Amino acid sequence: MNKAFIAGIKFFKQETVFCVSFVLAVISAFIVMPDGIYRTYPDYRTLALLFCLMIIVAGFQSHGVFALLGQSLIKRANGTRKLSVIMVLLCFFCSMVITNDVTLITFVPFTIQVYRMIGKEEKLLKVVVLETIGANLGSMATPIGNPQNIYLCSISEISMGRFFQAVLPYAGLALVMLLLVLWKETDEIFAGNIVGTQETEKKEGLFAALLPYLFLLGLCLLVVFRVLPYGPVLVCVAVVIFFVNRKLFKSVDYVLLFTFLCFFVFIGNMKRMPAVSSLLVSMVKGKELWAGILASQVISNVPAAVLLSGFTGNYGELLTGVNLGGLGTLIASLASLISFKFYSREFPSKKGAFFKGFTLWNVVFLGILAVAAGVLSRLC
Repeated sequence: MNKAFIAGIKFFKQETVFCVSFVLAVISAFIVMPDGIYRTYPDYRTLALLFCLMIIVAGFQSHGVFALLGQSLIKRANGTRKLSVIMVLLCFFCSMVITNDVTLITFVPFTIQVYRMIGKEEKLLKVVVLETIGANLGSMATPIGNPQNIYLCSISEISMGRFFQAVLPYAGLALVMLLLVLWKETDEIFAGNIVGTQETEKKEGLFAALLPYLFLLGLCLLVVFRVLPYGPVLVCVAVVIFFVNRKLFKSVDYVLLFTFLCFFVFIGNMKRMPAVSSLLVSMVKGKELWAGILASQVISNVPAAVLLSGFTGNYGELLTGVNLGGLGTLIASLASLISFKFYSREFPSKKGAFFKGFTLWNVVFLGILAVAAGVLSRLC
């Protein structure tokens, strides 16, 4: 019993958002009793796309594609400033395709290893914080960069023109801000290649091994752009992965999928309560930008996107709000917790310093970008 309790506490700490979403779904189910309408709650297209993209990215990871990319770029660095720029830009641009959380899982440990090798651990904290900001803001630039983009693009049928209008100005401004911060860093030269980061020997037939994943990624993009239906693509992905590398099914974040499902149930039930639905609509409508930013600080931006989307039709403003809302608190974007866990595991005595540095830089970036968003929303 004691072991079960400890395991439950550990699971709650690791998957707090899922646990909260599950409790909300159960409570709402006692108010609106389950019936046939429940089947209409989930956005199956979003769930299918999330599943497919997670398993495809895991396929690329299994062949070390992103590590090879990082090692290849790192070989060009001969000073700490250039090294920091490379690492942060890797996170910024890779997150556009492989999502912010996968980017941080891939490159934060790699960054810690590299800076230890050159004996510059004192510079790590700021670099990891900027990598996290870069991954969270770079991921906003594409429809597949993060779960909230996948979801909002799926339910809203927003045009690509409107999507890019809602995200690219801020992704561009964020990139400029990151480069300015990095460029003001002192540059310390280190001689020769970084030990241990030489590009590993390319596996024979690596490109051929990646072809199935490239093909499946192309199919998913066609679903995103509504060229293909999600059902046949989901089946195709499942069948191909089964024959190519069935172990990848274990790499899918099923807890995230069930978190979405629980929020779909909760929101569907809330919309069937006239008084509650009217109150939430009045609180969100016309204030989507700020509602998205503020809600993200408390429940993180993915649940905020799912929750608020049920009570507004202005998906462009909401898209901007929940993406910028990934900045700020440590839980505003759950991907940020990945960086915190990696850094605090290696430097347990510096947890407080990381939290302070993370909060400081996130507040600065959020403040500037939120002001820019407020001005642009008034002009458009």
